[in-house]
Amino acid sequence: MALLTGRKGIVLGVANDHSIAWLVARYLRAEGAELGFSYLPGDAGASRARARVQQLAERVGSRFVEPCDVSKDEDVVSLFRHAGEAYESLDFVVHSIAFAPLSDIRCPTVAVSRAGFATAMDVSVYSLIAVARAAAPLMRGGGALVTMTYYGGEKVVPGYNVMGVCKAALDSAVRYLAYDLGRQRIRVNAISAGPIRTPAASALGHLDEMRRVQAHVAPLGRNVEGDDLGRAAAYLLSDLSSATTGEILHVDCGYSTVGHDARPATT
Repeated sequence: MALLTGRKGIVLGVANDHSIAWLVARYLRAEGAELGFSYLPGDAGASRARARVQQLAERVGSRFVEPCDVSKDEDVVSLFRHAGEAYESLDFVVHSIAFAPLSDIRCPTVAVSRAGFATAMDVSVYSLIAVARAAAPLMRGGGALVTMTYYGGEKVVPGYNVMGVCKAALDSAVRYLAYDLGRQRIRVNAISAGPIRTPAASALGHLDEMRRVQAHVAPLGRNVEGDDLGRAAAYLLSDLSSATTGEILHVDCGYSTVGHDARPATT
C-alpha cells in the first residue's frame, strides 16, 4: 500500500508546474493522497492563476481549488471552512509560500524598507501560524504540517538578504507550533531544500551560480530535484515520521553539512 493512501490534505503555494508545491503535490498523489489546492486571488491575473492551478489539480484528480490570500485572516479561515465541508477532516497541510517585494529582496538587508520587511514576515512566516490555527480543528485524529525553508535562515547566503531573516523566523515558528500542537497529535516540520529552479527562486538572481556551487560542494555532487523534495514530504506527512516534530529536514544533497571544501573547482 502507498504511504498516504486514504490521507487528505491541502497544498498551498502552487503557482505553476515548476513550483516546489506542485513538485511535492504530484509525488504525494503518487503515494495515494487526496489533495486540495489554493490559488492567489485578488489581482488582474487571478483568473489566470486559478486556471493554471485548476489544470494542475485535474492532473492529480482534485476538484478542490479555492482562493486564499494568506495575508488575510478571513481568506485563511474561508479556505479551511470549505476544506471541512469538502473533506470533513484533514490529515495534512503543505505550506510552500514566501514573498517579499522585489526591491526589498534585491537590496542588502541593511537597506530593506520597514514596509517590505513587514510584508515579507507576514506572508512568509505569520501565514504558517494562521494556516496551522485554521487547519488544526480539522485534524481531529492528529495530523501533520510541512513548510519549506532554506539554509539561508541558518547561515548567510549572499543575495538571499531579507528572505534569510524570514526563514530564520519560520524555522523558529516551526518549533513553537510543534510545541503548541503536539498534544493534539499534530506534527509540524520543515524541509530545507537546496536551490531549485522555481519562479520564486528566479527573483533572487544568481540562481545558476548557487546551483553550480551547491553541486560542487555537496557530498552527493549534485543538485536537489523535485522528487527528492516529494519523497521527503511524503516521509514527514506519513506514519514513518510519527515521532518527528519541530525538525528542519535538510534535503540539499548534504550541502549544509560541509564547512569547507578543498576539492578543485570544475568548469
